[in-house]
Amino acid sequence: MKLTAVSGTRASEICRLRLVLHGAVQGVGFRPFVYRLATEMGLAGTVLNSSAGLVIEVEGTAEQLERFQARVEAERPPASVILAREASWLPPKGYADFRILASDESAEKTAAVLPDLATCPECLAELLDPANRRYLYPFTNCTRCGPRYTIILDIPYDRPRTTMRDFVLCEDCRREYTDPADRRFHAQPNACPRCGPRLSAPLAEAVRELAAGRIVALKGIGGFQLLVDARNEEAVQRLRQRKRREEKPFALMMPSLEVVRQYCHVSEAEAALLSSPAAPIVLLRPNGRPGIAPSVARSSPYLGVMLPYSPLHHLLMREFPHPIVATSGNLSDEPIAIDNDEALERLRGVADFFLMHNRPIARPCDDSVARVVRGRPSLVRRARGYAPLPVRLDRDLPPVLAVGGHLKNTVAIALGRQVILSQHVGDLDTLEARRAFERAIEDLCRLYRFRPQLVACDMHPDYASTQWAWRSGLPVIAVQHHQAHAVACAAENEVREPYLGVAWDGTGYGLDGTIWGGEFFLAERGRLERIAHLRPFRLPGGEVAIREGWRVAASLRFETFGREAVPEPALRRMLEAGVNSPWSTSVGRLFDAVAAMAGVARENRFEGQAAMMLERAIGGLTSEETYPLPGGDWRPLIEAVARDLERGEPAACIAVRFHNALANWIVEVAGQAGVRDVCLSGGVFQNGYLVERTAALLEGRGFRVWTHQRVPPNDGGIALGQAVLAAERS
Repeated sequence: MKLTAVSGTRASEICRLRLVLHGAVQGVGFRPFVYRLATEMGLAGTVLNSSAGLVIEVEGTAEQLERFQARVEAERPPASVILAREASWLPPKGYADFRILASDESAEKTAAVLPDLATCPECLAELLDPANRRYLYPFTNCTRCGPRYTIILDIPYDRPRTTMRDFVLCEDCRREYTDPADRRFHAQPNACPRCGPRLSAPLAEAVRELAAGRIVALKGIGGFQLLVDARNEEAVQRLRQRKRREEKPFALMMPSLEVVRQYCHVSEAEAALLSSPAAPIVLLRPNGRPGIAPSVARSSPYLGVMLPYSPLHHLLMREFPHPIVATSGNLSDEPIAIDNDEALERLRGVADFFLMHNRPIARPCDDSVARVVRGRPSLVRRARGYAPLPVRLDRDLPPVLAVGGHLKNTVAIALGRQVILSQHVGDLDTLEARRAFERAIEDLCRLYRFRPQLVACDMHPDYASTQWAWRSGLPVIAVQHHQAHAVACAAENEVREPYLGVAWDGTGYGLDGTIWGGEFFLAERGRLERIAHLRPFRLPGGEVAIREGWRVAASLRFETFGREAVPEPALRRMLEAGVNSPWSTSVGRLFDAVAAMAGVARENRFEGQAAMMLERAIGGLTSEETYPLPGGDWRPLIEAVARDLERGEPAACIAVRFHNALANWIVEVAGQAGVRDVCLSGGVFQNGYLVERTAALLEGRGFRVWTHQRVPPNDGGIALGQAVLAAERS
């Protein structure tokens, strides 16, 4: 908000305006932009990076300063993100000129660290210009692009506080760095072939290895990637075998938007997301054109595609202009490798060739994954390009450390009105992953000099993150999993009570000790009341049923049709006695059951696989037909599915009727809740058809629908909800 000059100030009187900008305002060329603007307008003053953000002081007449303030807002660097601003009118100091001052470290560290940014058009042009001194230099960058979060060692953001500190600028680079008129003025990663990082081997060798069908380990911006020719089925299968990744889809990198369109349907919004400074992996619908090896995506209805986002990637794709698999440099369930020696040790049985460089990586940061839902981006995995931008809240929070869940883990810290989420850490099933989780906590707290007063965690006693919280020695507030989902969506969208929170996923520890996952909460007067849920059913075999959806299908048939509907004697006895068969209200498990009954998928070889395949089964079918799901009672639905199977109905019809039934149930509960705002959260709402259908039905009835955009709907977003709820309950 613009603050006008104090009442009574004459238009010709000299004033001093102080602007403090909070957000992603460091490392994007903001200081040189302010310098040039103030100089152009003939204003005196200073600009500096502080630990709290960007501080501008400028002197002139009130009219001049109001115009200056308006131009800062309108013309600021495109990569900047202003989360909050403070304006004060003060007595003049008598500045003689305008200067960029040394960084101030005295203020509290609440400045947002900028994520790593994809190569800008200017740097790309220089990279491919034979007359430019950075021709084919794979570490080209400027104030508008390049590594940020993965090289920062401390705030404020200056070169001595980055992993570039040991690369001494040559005379030409130093001239750029100190020239306010230059695009590289105070570009902290600035470098060239004379003074900057170097590759361990010629790029041409990596290209030859890819062409020969071999696996290349490439050191990227935030860690190592494993690359292979995506057209070579044998090579892709070999990568799956060595990486121990049986079914989960691989991400692809393609050289240009034109090549992406050869294999995928791409909307304008998807093209913009692919080409954005964040440059995430975008989930796209394949168009059926042959050429991509079948083993790349297997059961997924999508191809996960990204464009080159670093100079090294651009050069690689220039020499090998074909789709390549570009997956995380790790074994399944392990953290991504970032150090050269570490990669040589951990990936030696996977990669045939290593292309490394000598620029250290401060912290691992995997590729982000996003999709377009309801015409706008929605994150599935929040990492490179987005982390650690904070989520701005409308109220102050105490210093809370939120440690997230067990799967798709992220951690978060609350700093006043900001919640800063870490990059994606991953599943905490292995010792290596748990160590990475602990390093993420230490790194985030050290970077912001943050001292938590309490820890927020999930209620599930067996989560590694929960166990760490109770060992931390700090006061602990355990937050119910699905309440954290609902509150995360509301907080991200600044939705005020009252609202309806719909939290659907695969597994979460309920307040009654059972497994929840199909929950509705009415948020009102500071309370979250569970007003509806899916009818409970048993999971025969416990955790085994999470992987084997046919067991859940057997359980639902048992409850609906009786014991004779379950031919497996051991399973029937288990259900009759209720042995090792916990109760659940999980919509995610209901997806598994219907997928198994429809013959789409009997089991999950990775999380959410059966649900993904059931959505894929819809294909291009459009239908208003639906199954009954009155009050969340699945028995009439299972009866209807069974009848359709007897009639030989195709899987597409079963799938679309099932999805429609779920959307209709949400509309039913929303009508009963009597509130206008509906927040959809949880892993189930990664399902594009379900979200689009539900939103259309609700909005057609006058509801306002809120979905995740900057924070994932899956467990990668619950740390935000944990932080908010713990603050309210502390």
